[in-house]
Amino acid sequence: MNFEPVLRSNILAAARDMRNSDVGFATFRTSYCNSEYWNLTSEGGFELKRNVTAADGIRDIFENASKYGFECATAVMIIEYKAVLETLGEDTFNRLFPKLYLHSWQFDNNLGLTREDAPSSNSKPGDVLYFKNPEVNPEERIWQGENVIKMGDDHYFGHGIGMESGEGIIRALNKHRAPDATESAYLEDQFIYPDFSALSKYASSDIRPNRVIPIRLKLGTVSASIGARRYILH
Repeated sequence: MNFEPVLRSNILAAARDMRNSDVGFATFRTSYCNSEYWNLTSEGGFELKRNVTAADGIRDIFENASKYGFECATAVMIIEYKAVLETLGEDTFNRLFPKLYLHSWQFDNNLGLTREDAPSSNSKPGDVLYFKNPEVNPEERIWQGENVIKMGDDHYFGHGIGMESGEGIIRALNKHRAPDATESAYLEDQFIYPDFSALSKYASSDIRPNRVIPIRLKLGTVSASIGARRYILH
């Protein structure tokens, strides 16, 4: 078993857990959180209290979901951290993220989030994508776009909209366009994922990537790879 598939699976599980929770949907300005675990900042982010471990802070969002409300960008970060917690375990997670801050992905705390500007069709389940609403109603700016987790082929989770197909996300966003809008919402050709290689160094040995041992071949020998296996043809 390799690290990346395990983390991707846990990202999908965290997204489903959030969907099934009672967490609220709010703007950055109206965000709220459980004050026993987090300080609410002026920019609508959640700053972990000094006497709280990162693992306990993340778990409380799912266990006491009704005490939390945030927008889709913060939701994505919470899902990412929950997945990393479940993959690496509490002790390692607490050591890596002692001063956790939850906001948008630009405030990444050592997840190594990477944006790839490429066709969205190249993305994989567990990646973060963005549906843009270019002509949003100025009075409903919260719907200027939707950060989503790709759950499968044409299947996404976006906090505030839920589990939907791409067309379903677009329909939901188009309801919040300006009255004279002519341009539809659309899925941008970019996606985001954590630094799997860097995070895997902290994983248990059973899910770390296998170390590649170079093979010295004799002249005239042909080799072929099928999946993880290497075959030598004489």
